[in-house]
Amino acid sequence: MTITEPDWTAHARGLADLLRDRGAIVSPRWHAAFAAVPRHSFIHRVYEQDSDSRWIHWDAETHWDRVYAPKTLVTALDDRRGHPEPASSSTNPELMARMLENLDIHDGHRVLEIGTGTGYNAALLSHRLGDGNVFSVDIDARLVELARKNLSDAGYRPTLAAVDGGLGLAQHAPYDHILATCSVPAVPKAWLDQLTDHASILVDLKRATGAGNLVHLHRQGAGRAEGRFVARFASFMAMRHNDDDAVAIPRADDAPGERRFTTEAPTLPWAEPVLWFLAQLSGLPRDITFGTLLSPERRPYAATITSADGSWARVDLADRTVTEAGPSSLWLPVERAHRLWTAADHPGWPRLGLTVDADGRNTVWLDSPAARQNWVLSAS
Repeated sequence: MTITEPDWTAHARGLADLLRDRGAIVSPRWHAAFAAVPRHSFIHRVYEQDSDSRWIHWDAETHWDRVYAPKTLVTALDDRRGHPEPASSSTNPELMARMLENLDIHDGHRVLEIGTGTGYNAALLSHRLGDGNVFSVDIDARLVELARKNLSDAGYRPTLAAVDGGLGLAQHAPYDHILATCSVPAVPKAWLDQLTDHASILVDLKRATGAGNLVHLHRQGAGRAEGRFVARFASFMAMRHNDDDAVAIPRADDAPGERRFTTEAPTLPWAEPVLWFLAQLSGLPRDITFGTLLSPERRPYAATITSADGSWARVDLADRTVTEAGPSSLWLPVERAHRLWTAADHPGWPRLGLTVDADGRNTVWLDSPAARQNWVLSAS
């Protein structure tokens, strides 16, 4: 009698092969992990938006071809802001594979993951390093308990804790690597204090939506870490904290004092990720929303930026006219960033780097830590 392997095994091996063929997986050890860990055990219900931006869902057990695909899957929603938005997800396996390869993990290394989510990535780490070397934290106790069950059902038992990820997990430190699957506006000092002498941190540094990228830091001396941003753009949901409040965005047309001028910067600055990051460093508020206005024929005719203090800016895509109002200029930071970006010959991500000092000060720099062009970040 011939015993056939479960369908998911073929799907998981196919995903591992695809990631290897795309260059995301290099190490045979990581190929084995992606081929062995059942992603469907960590994803039960998936949420997607339809053409009308309404959230619909489907069950993972009946769509293994979609589960074992290189795609991020939203697994939980949150309506604290008055409308549903993603609260947890299973990261695109291709991105996860590239991050794990970048960390240069070796046998015996201890890894702290910030952002447990479904537990899938903790399972990959546990398969590679063993349960005793893997630690994972998440702010949401319900998600942690579900992840614990998911991991146990799949045969893995790493250490999990429901705590604020910004604090790390000091009771099990030190760690050889800290891997964050959520974004932060600045790297917390607590993480540096929990590293071994030659450890590294891989985290998505985001000042606002789309404004930042993964940065790979290496500890250099007592309490100091430094490194460059990675070449490929990546994005994660922002780290949540217990004291997070819903942000009310005032109506843009309530802001007084219109100003009008013509811009030389791209009318869709967020389409140039490094420029958009530089705009944040140049004074653009973090609490912004942005997008485009559509004609009745659904053709874009203007770009918009609004902030929580009631400021707004609108850019006509045809004649590049900027109209803005409110207490803050939202377009002048874009103009400043565009001048810098142009003068520096349109730098890509690897020309930008980050230094985190022993006192927790985060400094972004262009080309060199000693360069005159640098920006000190606030954690808020």
